[in-house]
Amino acid sequence: MQHTPERHGFRLGLAALTAAASLGGTAACRNETPAAQDKPNTRVATGAPAPAPVAGQAEARARLRDLERSYRGRIGVYALDTGTGKTISYRDQESYPMLSTFKAMAAAAVLTKARRSEPGLLDRRIHWTPADEVPTSPVTRGRGARGMTVAQLCEAAVTRSDNTAGNLILRQIGGPRGLTAYLRSLGDRRSRLDRWETGLNLWRPGERRDTTTPASMGLNLWKVTLGAPLAAPDRERLNGWLRANTTGGARIAAGLPDDWTVGDKTGTSNRYGAANDIAVAWPPSGAPLIIAIYTNRKAADGTTDNTVIARTATIAARGLGRLP
Repeated sequence: MQHTPERHGFRLGLAALTAAASLGGTAACRNETPAAQDKPNTRVATGAPAPAPVAGQAEARARLRDLERSYRGRIGVYALDTGTGKTISYRDQESYPMLSTFKAMAAAAVLTKARRSEPGLLDRRIHWTPADEVPTSPVTRGRGARGMTVAQLCEAAVTRSDNTAGNLILRQIGGPRGLTAYLRSLGDRRSRLDRWETGLNLWRPGERRDTTTPASMGLNLWKVTLGAPLAAPDRERLNGWLRANTTGGARIAAGLPDDWTVGDKTGTSNRYGAANDIAVAWPPSGAPLIIAIYTNRKAADGTTDNTVIARTATIAARGLGRLP
């Protein structure tokens, strides 16, 4: 599908971008961490001083280096304790293919637009043709004539990683350029979306298109799930979609205890075995963690490895002192 932002008629606009930035966007850098939170969603995320030193950082990095060697690839992780501001990071400033993790941000952008400039957007019914449908579209396949609401498309994109739904919600926000503009409004200067599904998955080392960094995406996720860029009802809706995700059970959630609640969005490609997961993880008590993990193999025909993501999540949570 080749659709231009102009054809589908949405631009955030300078005023909207400025408003979004003033509500929650700050520069996405290593020194940006949240104020302490006692429990999820009771205090919105804002910029705060540099992260406190983490006693487990050195050990976590050593374990990640060992895991990376056995994996024969590259692991990037940014983990944030939203209660203390402490972080665990490894290759968190390096670029990785965004893959389907963009869908969580696209859903946040749709919620922002519906709240600020286009009431009724979420209830609008969208129709499409068979020519618009792309592979890996378990919810939208064959439903174009009946159509789905924008809210239903957001849910399909986040909970089932439906690719046609991902493209259809991108249409509502100005396409890849519109999503990049939304990320900029959050203070993210690194992430960029350039192509539609499924072309955005055609990544190779050195590719700049459709990439992000673990730190950038982790901070984006923190802002839209726990912070001011989204109104409280919209945060709850987005978090509900993330918690209902069906594609991530073997990734970050598998590396955390069963009594934790995890809301996540995965991304997967058959090129270089790229596999990602970004998550909000709520323990039974205390503040949630934000975890963003991006991986890829060295070989172009390498396979994905969910266990590496799960083990990385365990290492990160333990490094933050949240696991024994």
